Amino acid sequence: MKINKRASRALAVTAGVAAALLAVTGCAPGNNTVAAQPTGTVSTAAPTGDITIKIMDETGFPVTSNLTDEFTKQYPNVKFDITRDSFQNLLANTPRLLAGADAPDLIRQSTIGTTVKDGLLTNLDPYFNAYGWNKFSAGQLAGGRITADGVRGEGSLYQFGIGFSVTGLYMNKTIAGQVGITGMPATLDELEADLAKAKAAGVLPIQTGMQDGVGTFVLQALINQYGDKQKLIDWMFNKPGATINTDAALQGATKFQDWAKAGYLPPDVNAINYTTMVSNFTSGQGLFMWDGNWDAANVDKGLGTGNAEFVLMPPATAGGKHVAMGAGNTFTIPAKSKNADATAFFLNWIATNDKARQIVVDVTGSSPGGDPTAALPTVASGSLIEAALANSAKVAADDGFVDFMANSTAGIYQGSLQPNEQLLLTDKMTPADFLTATQAFYEKDLAAK
Repeated sequence: MKINKRASRALAVTAGVAAALLAVTGCAPGNNTVAAQPTGTVSTAAPTGDITIKIMDETGFPVTSNLTDEFTKQYPNVKFDITRDSFQNLLANTPRLLAGADAPDLIRQSTIGTTVKDGLLTNLDPYFNAYGWNKFSAGQLAGGRITADGVRGEGSLYQFGIGFSVTGLYMNKTIAGQVGITGMPATLDELEADLAKAKAAGVLPIQTGMQDGVGTFVLQALINQYGDKQKLIDWMFNKPGATINTDAALQGATKFQDWAKAGYLPPDVNAINYTTMVSNFTSGQGLFMWDGNWDAANVDKGLGTGNAEFVLMPPATAGGKHVAMGAGNTFTIPAKSKNADATAFFLNWIATNDKARQIVVDVTGSSPGGDPTAALPTVASGSLIEAALANSAKVAADDGFVDFMANSTAGIYQGSLQPNEQLLLTDKMTPADFLTATQAFYEKDLAAK
């Protein structure tokens, strides 16, 4: 197994790779169709006067703090007040926060749910036109569009991504060497052989958790490899008639349960949350971890640069195209925002300012998105962030990006996926029943719109 040593210099992303990674979701479903514009005018001028922009963000994702610090350096009259909460709590509390008299100016919102129908979000179409966001790859913004009848991927724009993610496998190279693994798996069969080898050597094959549903990364990574990704995309984007009851989903759920039965997952998997999963892995517990590029810097820091790999989920067959979860880390401007123009200016600055784009890459390992002709950020040679950007380029080249199952409806993550995967992993629910329950909740949640 070859271990890359980190060079001391920073390395510019190559033009070919950058062109693909900056179009990360450029091939995703959706188009640039813009619905009828809301009334009123918007300003693209830099904020004037002393103002404070209030942000509600997710814990564990510090990039907004880094970005706001830099923005205030450039625009000293603008201060920020950032409040953070867990992903679960944000999902549950977003409608209340949006409707409140003290609504934030910007909020991390992964799923739109009924918030557009309920008039709780600012329509971003006027800003799309005013700032020329039509220069961005259409797919960057596709997931933030929604039609009047609730179909995602088209219609008016309501969400804006701060960095674009890609998911894959982190491998502890020290442990791999100890159990005789000399390279990353190229197929699902090779991956399973590595899992078995680790288990036989007394090493935990997969570090993951289901207390807060993070193990869904593993489940969806499996489903992604077994069938037509468009069927899953249609389901996640709420296309009429779409279903999760497919052969691919059944294969993926069955394999996920089989891995649990084989002892490839932690015995206390249902007691491990996201934070603990990452902490466990970076302290040397587990051969593989399914996670996103946003933890590239954390893994490099925890295990030491050069002691881990970050690669895409291997396809079912050798030479198959890569399919991976990836989306913008989406934010919305509440309809009750007191500083909508200034907040939109801040969002546009993130996508267009050289320092801001560099911060997005340095802190999250994500592609900064924006105009593909913009100046390219630099990354440290041999780092996991460099690997993450290369992975984004590979998936983009294969037209393999899909959204996250957890974003399918507003309530499905907590109301169905998390609790039922806990039952699936403890052999208290069959894979077929798991999918039936998932679809039933999905249809009930959509009907509530």
